[in-house]
Amino acid sequence: MSNLSTPTEFFLMAFSDKRDLQILHSVMFLFIYLTALVGNFLIITTVALDHHLHSPMYFFLTNLSFLDVCYISTTVPKSIAISLTNNKMISFTGCVTQVFLVVTFVGAEIALLTVMAYDRYVAICYPLQYRLIMNWEACIQLAAASWISSMVHAILETAVTFKLSFCESNIIGQFFCDMPQLQKISCSDTKVNEVLDFVIGITLDSFCFVFIFASYGFIFSVVLRTPSAQSRYKALSTCTPHLAVFSLFLITAMFSYLRPKSLSSPTVDLVSAVLYTVLPPVLNPIIYSLRNKDIQKAVWLIHSKLKSFIA
Repeated sequence: MSNLSTPTEFFLMAFSDKRDLQILHSVMFLFIYLTALVGNFLIITTVALDHHLHSPMYFFLTNLSFLDVCYISTTVPKSIAISLTNNKMISFTGCVTQVFLVVTFVGAEIALLTVMAYDRYVAICYPLQYRLIMNWEACIQLAAASWISSMVHAILETAVTFKLSFCESNIIGQFFCDMPQLQKISCSDTKVNEVLDFVIGITLDSFCFVFIFASYGFIFSVVLRTPSAQSRYKALSTCTPHLAVFSLFLITAMFSYLRPKSLSSPTVDLVSAVLYTVLPPVLNPIIYSLRNKDIQKAVWLIHSKLKSFIA
């Protein structure tokens, strides 16, 4: 599509042009998608049904689970449809929407992980004031701030991205509309976009990462001074799932965006995109289910009640 500054459609990248591999990809992605849905909705349902879990920590966890459902639903179903129908087209409006949603959910994930670190910091370092500081009004405000700030960021990034002209190609080298790939196929000067992405990314991400690391620095200093081994274990057991989820998100994001250009290729770009768009929503509920005794207990209790009700 040459000499076209505003295309009406884009074409996404398929994982393979061979029919057998397309079917394999669609089956694998469908399994991954259903696993993510079941895991995250299980956590949301468990927290909603068990009144013992109606606390700030699990309120933020349900927000994270809902976010992960939205995040993986933005990219994976479209990719499955491409493999099944071999129709790689996505409309211009659909591409704009996908960019906006991906940026929103990535930003909200970082923001919520930061808020969850603050919650653990207050709970462990100021246990007597915890209920006063982390009251329900404060929790709702923190969650709302996470979502709203990420949406504002996404609106800015999306608007700047689609002000570019696409007169050379409308073929995106990724399985979803990704901003770096859109910049690659633009015939406009993308230096402003790249500088803006870098400045916003460094500013916001650095603040969140420094805040999380500082919070855990204070947490570990308090925990290590606790004389009771049981108290230390209980405190750390509420932190390790969050640390694991944060580490997973950090590692996949760093590999995707901070790896050297020498390691960049269509295959590596594709794999890295799968890592940071698919892995966190799938593994987050698994991590919390395996590492959190309260979640395990609540799930088992609900399972026992359902079993006895059916019987």
